[in-house]
Amino acid sequence: MKRLLAGLLAFGLVFSMAAASSPAAESKISGKGVEYVADGMTMKSYFAFDEKKKDLRPGVLVVPEWWGINDYAYKRARMLAGLGYAALAVDMYGEGKQTANPDEAGKLSAEVMKNINVLKTRFTAGMDFLKGQAIVDPNRLAAIGYCFGGGVVLNMARQGVDLKGIVSFHGSLTAVEQAKPGGIKAKILVLAGGDDSLVPAQQVEAFKKEMEAAGADFQVILYPGAKHSFTNSAADALGKKFNLPIAYNAEADKKSWQEMKTFFNRMFKK
Repeated sequence: MKRLLAGLLAFGLVFSMAAASSPAAESKISGKGVEYVADGMTMKSYFAFDEKKKDLRPGVLVVPEWWGINDYAYKRARMLAGLGYAALAVDMYGEGKQTANPDEAGKLSAEVMKNINVLKTRFTAGMDFLKGQAIVDPNRLAAIGYCFGGGVVLNMARQGVDLKGIVSFHGSLTAVEQAKPGGIKAKILVLAGGDDSLVPAQQVEAFKKEMEAAGADFQVILYPGAKHSFTNSAADALGKKFNLPIAYNAEADKKSWQEMKTFFNRMFKK
């Protein structure tokens, strides 16, 4: 019995030492609301980072779905912080506006998307804020976006915004202004649902042709069976409530996040 107890205690000691030295134990993810001014409005964004990490790290902007800057955007920012990035979930509507109503969400997102100057001003204000953080390497910036946010980051790539990489998750692929040959600086990764009726096959093909004509470094990955908003676990309930063609797909969610991780690892040589 003494030997058994000694063995269990030794195992517990080894286990606790291993846990203490694990990456999760060595990190302390913090998130906080931050404010800056853009387009004459206070933008209420959310900054997430690992307090235990001491060196400069790449910064990643997170542009939310058309619902606005909400808990889902915060979650993705914190997940990025857990990967060793500093992440800013960006307020694109001003004053931290968010909604759970698709009609209002459509109006808010359309108001931003119809004017490329407004879009760019609000996005680059967030980019400048992120660049200015002492823990961020201003030369290693990227952006990801979901649905509306995916359309935002792709349109910023078309505008030649100086980012290393752009990742769109089930985002709109239509252009506010078409990309010009040689004008895209960022590498682009598009992760789309194969059964997304809001981003149909013809939109995907048109996007590919546009990127090829612009000479962009891009990749498009389609997930068979995945519908719009496939990364958001709340999509099923929202789709049912408002009769929207959206649905969560756990497999596509997991695979797309892994594709993003691989994309950034290569880019930032982590």
